[in-house]
Amino acid sequence: MTSPIPISNITQEWVEVLEKWHLDLFLIPTIVITLPTLLASPVLLVSIFLSRALRQETRYLLLANILVADLFLVLLNLATLICNALRAPMQWLGCELVTALTVTSYCCAIYTVTLMVVDTYAAVRWPLRYRDVIPPSRTYCILVGVWVLAAIYPFTVMIKTQVASGNFHEKLPVCLVLISLGFIQARNMTGIYIYFFVAALMCSLLISYCYIRLYMVTRTQGIWHSRFSRARVTLLAHGVLLLLYFAPGFLFTMELVLIDRKDIPQDVRVWVSTVNMCVFMLLPRVFAPYLYGIRYREISDTVMLLLLHQHRRLSQAAAA
Repeated sequence: MTSPIPISNITQEWVEVLEKWHLDLFLIPTIVITLPTLLASPVLLVSIFLSRALRQETRYLLLANILVADLFLVLLNLATLICNALRAPMQWLGCELVTALTVTSYCCAIYTVTLMVVDTYAAVRWPLRYRDVIPPSRTYCILVGVWVLAAIYPFTVMIKTQVASGNFHEKLPVCLVLISLGFIQARNMTGIYIYFFVAALMCSLLISYCYIRLYMVTRTQGIWHSRFSRARVTLLAHGVLLLLYFAPGFLFTMELVLIDRKDIPQDVRVWVSTVNMCVFMLLPRVFAPYLYGIRYREISDTVMLLLLHQHRRLSQAAAA
């Protein structure tokens, strides 16, 4: 992909492959995966923010931030896929905005997942000083910083690209994050590789360090002896969820690196990108609310109380 080629021509080639293989049908699994997320995540968010006790816990505030970022991402993804399936033209500026918001949401979720691991390590390593070091007020500031950190680079790139190209009103047949970012990197903006690589490397190293240190600190306490101990099951569940969060990002980065390769057929690129965006990117978003809802007893109890209270109100309204 080279910069002199208009992006509308590139997206038109992509549309031809989509129609050839009927890949718009991937909208069906996207909706199937997205609906449980839209049902569960808001319930958990309401439970966290309505409970004063949960709002005072750093881990629940971090979880709430993950759920907000995930909801934002799945809604953006669903809306974009529906527009693409309907072939609704979108202006280049609007597509770039969607791309920046998608990258921001994904990176914010990854950063917050990393912070949850660090928070768990801090709570186990320094249990007496933990609440003094990370009070709720400081957690809110950290979360604001996470959103700013996640947004500053993609929006800076978006603004810089629009100023350089000036194609504000160019119409695109489909809006795809991969093509949008690939078009940007074709303009020699290699900082995008550095951003993704450094962010992924730092998060991976920090998570690995925290888990290794957690094991070393707790291995003498007997919690790892049983094959199906709570610690082992929790570690396995979190490990699988972390893999689901990080794997689509690594796959997307590889797509971006290989997007200019002439020896890779266009059909393969379209298939891989479609499966990644319609399935792999959504899997952690559908599992996370249910996993954490079951894992944290305080949240599950609050959800049950909320549902019972709502049921009681509906019963009283029906009786009246």
